Amino acid sequence: MGRGRVQLKRIENKINRQVTFSKRRGGLLKKAHEISVLCDAEVALIVFSHKGKLFEYATDSCMEKILERHERYAYAERQLVANDSETQGNWTIEYTRLKAKIDLLQRNYRHYMGEDLASMSLKELQSLEQQLDTSLKNIRNRRNDLMYESISELQKKEKRIQEQNSILAKKIKEKEQAVAQHAVQWEQPNYRVDTSFLPQQQPLPSLNIGGNNFNEDAAPELGRNGLDLTLEPLYSCHLGCF
Repeated sequence: MGRGRVQLKRIENKINRQVTFSKRRGGLLKKAHEISVLCDAEVALIVFSHKGKLFEYATDSCMEKILERHERYAYAERQLVANDSETQGNWTIEYTRLKAKIDLLQRNYRHYMGEDLASMSLKELQSLEQQLDTSLKNIRNRRNDLMYESISELQKKEKRIQEQNSILAKKIKEKEQAVAQHAVQWEQPNYRVDTSFLPQQQPLPSLNIGGNNFNEDAAPELGRNGLDLTLEPLYSCHLGCF
């Protein structure tokens, strides 16, 4: 015969209640450990006895970490529920407020564009004119600032270009001077050929054959080597010479 189902109600006997608490507490802690190991879950178990004694179990003994996580989750859930309730209650009010703001912006835009001015009073037109004057003044000031900045930047750029041109002109001038000096050195060299060590050319003696003396006036008509070989024809000799 199988064991009957135990009726769940408070055990009146104090001893039996303490024994049952000890047994059920051990089984509960065992089940918590099993689900933590088998399912890789973070488990925290807290049990207080009827006398106020604390019994607890936590995965990896991180009870504080698990409780802190539980507190954050519970707080976020409460805030989400509260915000949803408030948002649902204020949707109508928020829609009305946003619609009125959009209508006002569209009307002001048309007024700035010069449209729908018939419904405006004199005071409203003066206020609109003042706003437009202020906006136009701000626009002109901003435009002038941008123009001044652009001019200043162009002046700085021009100054840099002029400095670069001056440097290039200086380099070109130095290059031209160097080329001119080099050309002068080639045209008029600083060195001369020294001919003092060469022997002076002496006039060669003339050979006079036939009894005729050398005529000094005929020197310019000498041969190329300056040698005067006056050869009388043999036929001019008298037969008495032999």
